[in-house]
Amino acid sequence: MKTHVLKGSKQEIAENLVRISGEVREAIVFVEEPAPAAPGTRGPDAEDIFAEMRPLMVGAQDVADSREAIYTRTEGE
Repeated sequence: MKTHVLKGSKQEIAENLVRISGEVREAIVFVEEPAPAAPGTRGPDAEDIFAEMRPLMVGAQDVADSREAIYTRTEGE
């Protein structure tokens, strides 16, 4: 198997890709991300990445999640 590295604009890469016989198995694409918003604010297109999981999440208050609390047996364990 022989590999080809294609460089250039999207258009140039697409044009060169169709000329290569064989199967495309993997592509690496670099996408520029927008500059981060100021701390504590959400950008105009920010989405809640947990929105679809929220109905399945447990809301607990005052959870002892320190290392000591996790590894110490509670009464009845």
